[in-house]
Amino acid sequence: MLKAGSRLGSYEIISLIGAGGMGEVYAAMDHHLDRKVALKVLPEQLAKDPDAMGRFDREAKSIATLNHPNILGIHDMGREGDTVFIVMELLEGESLRDRLAAGPLPPRKVTELSIQMAQGLAAAHTKGVIHRDLKPENLFIIKDGRLKILDFGLAKQTLLGPTTSDSPTGSLGVLQTEKGLILGTVGYMSPEQVRGEAVDARSDIFSFGAVLFEMLTGKKAFARTSTSDTLAAILRDDPPEMEGISGKSIPMGLRRIMEHCLEKDPGHRFHDAQDLAFALESAVGDTGNSSSTSLSAPSKHLDPKLLLATAVVVGGLLVGLGFTLFHSNSSQPTAPLALRSLTYSGRDTSPAASPDGKTIAFSSSRDGKPRIWLKQLAGGGELALSAGSDDYPRFSPDGSSILFIR
Repeated sequence: MLKAGSRLGSYEIISLIGAGGMGEVYAAMDHHLDRKVALKVLPEQLAKDPDAMGRFDREAKSIATLNHPNILGIHDMGREGDTVFIVMELLEGESLRDRLAAGPLPPRKVTELSIQMAQGLAAAHTKGVIHRDLKPENLFIIKDGRLKILDFGLAKQTLLGPTTSDSPTGSLGVLQTEKGLILGTVGYMSPEQVRGEAVDARSDIFSFGAVLFEMLTGKKAFARTSTSDTLAAILRDDPPEMEGISGKSIPMGLRRIMEHCLEKDPGHRFHDAQDLAFALESAVGDTGNSSSTSLSAPSKHLDPKLLLATAVVVGGLLVGLGFTLFHSNSSQPTAPLALRSLTYSGRDTSPAASPDGKTIAFSSSRDGKPRIWLKQLAGGGELALSAGSDDYPRFSPDGSSILFIR
């Protein structure tokens, strides 16, 4: 551990902020620019491995180019003797882990933070940078309410040794398996990470879903009594019902987004973090209730004309429903209703029936991007109506138009 007042180049150590398997972090003074910064001193074994340092150097340069408000900024890298360090912006606030110590967050706060997290991931994925270790400890909420993602891409190089811990909350360094190396933290890894397979951006989206579950419930989605049981749960189990854990109603929009992120098959998750951010923005108006048929959307995206159009469509649907119920109640009893499945992809949501009852409009992400589809009930044919990303289709009262949210 470095002492206060010691120096690494032009940086003077002020105090230790934190320490863990990925190194020690210090508050320091940059005497070149007269500003406070954070210094992460990397583990000694990394500094002594030329190949690891070469890979780390390349990734650090890639991360430094991201320059996004929701990603921790990297200013510099340096070496003083055998000590290798990274110079980062110094943040004031608290980690998401500390915030969750008081229990689950309100749905609106969850949505606000999740949108920022998704936007940061989208910026990184666009540059080909995958986090691999997304968890509440690596998410920081600064005093103005902004969220910052920490430690992008560092887990691949700095977690060098196998772990001996059997705690379901402990970090896994590197586990040697028959298929490859497992990198990440128990409870937040994707199934493909657990199997030691190659991962892409959709692995981060699974980890995102695990964090989203924890923000809404205050509990881990796959926590078990041992590391091996937790890894097995990630591979085979669905997360528990959120209402049963939190004791509160969870908005349907957030619940669907979480379930979509936590699909075991990467091909069934959100195609990318940009689509995830869009889905979260669309769910902003639904964070106050648990209805799956809410037509609300962020007010910043809807002008008064669109709100009026939505009201007209809803009004037409209600009038039509009342007319149908009136006549059905005045007629003779009919045969019992028969139910049948109309779609089979498992990725179809938000259905709406046309006024004449011959056509169904719905949103489907069956090909990776949520968009509006039409299905003729008589012939069974299906047609993609929009290019996406779109949701919540509704017919006009005369059936000639469809309103949806983009």
